[in-house]
Amino acid sequence: MNPRVRAIAPSLIREVSSRKRSSSIDLGLGEPSLLPNRAHFDAAMNYVTERGVKYTPNAGDAALRDAVARHYAYPAMAGAGNVCITVGSQEAMYVAIKTLLDPARDELLVVEPCFPSYQKMATLEGVPIARVAMREEDDFGVDAERIAAAVGERTRAIVVCSPCNPTARVISSVAAERLARALERRAGEPVWIIHDEIYREQSFVDDVAELARIYPHTIVTNSLSKSNALTGLRLGWLLGPADFIEQAIKVHAWVTSCADTFAQRVALHVFESPGGLEEHADWYRERRVALLEALAHSGLRYITPEGTFYACVRLPSGSRSRNAAEELIERYDVVAIPGIAFGECMEGWLRLSWVSSPDRVAAGINRIAEYCRVVTP
Repeated sequence: MNPRVRAIAPSLIREVSSRKRSSSIDLGLGEPSLLPNRAHFDAAMNYVTERGVKYTPNAGDAALRDAVARHYAYPAMAGAGNVCITVGSQEAMYVAIKTLLDPARDELLVVEPCFPSYQKMATLEGVPIARVAMREEDDFGVDAERIAAAVGERTRAIVVCSPCNPTARVISSVAAERLARALERRAGEPVWIIHDEIYREQSFVDDVAELARIYPHTIVTNSLSKSNALTGLRLGWLLGPADFIEQAIKVHAWVTSCADTFAQRVALHVFESPGGLEEHADWYRERRVALLEALAHSGLRYITPEGTFYACVRLPSGSRSRNAAEELIERYDVVAIPGIAFGECMEGWLRLSWVSSPDRVAAGINRIAEYCRVVTP
């Protein structure tokens, strides 16, 4: 057995979520509750009925690659040659890490709190990891100076998720500019930023920076999972400079050959439909209003979500988040994700997904508040 694989723990998020009961209020997985737009599937079905389900080129369907590039129109990334279509954003992230980083000399810097897959992918590849934690006293806001100060001699890439899973914070234009200028002042090889933009369409504030518009050595990962309630379709993409994408396609080709042809036709219809990527955006904005009312009423300390469909709440001082999550399932029939899953800096917090009905979300928050009132850490 590969010792690197043995050393990687299973997903705590999935482990906790698997314990939910049929009666549970589920505030766990980041799984949109909306149904997808059938028109995208009808268009794809018409296409494959006429033409079959054949391989696409390794890099993906040329029309889809072009549509992705034109939609975002990032500087020097506006053509099909700047896009590789992947099996979800998770494969996109894995391909980016494997393409950019040499385990013998490079290091990945991860900005925490964050989704745990970044570290596990790097560990699988033997790439050393450094971590920089955002401060709890700042509600885990993105601190550019703190990130820049954590860049070491071996740092070759930084992973930034904005809007962020789990904190729902975003990187502002000022913070993005500061980080970019700090990296540009460094001598030697450029330090890359891998920007995980999977919650881009769930942004609720005006100032949300797109790092690829500010810093030329940026790689972007994204997918249709969250924007269009298509988590199971497994269709994502990498956006980056053409010379990077050329090498990334090699990795992608040997990992999975090409993404699912039917899924790519669904995606093409999304991109070709006016407002296709934003078709659920208003729904999330409306639900966020009800969420904030429930949080304010609960008396819990919480971080106001600037994006995503998550909210983070503070447990009583001294509480262990995994223990709290287990007790909430057993005693209160509520599923919430322990903060420790996203880094040590988030111990003592819970991440809540608010994609269920407002009544269910409010009921779950009230049960968590009740637990916090009676718990003895």
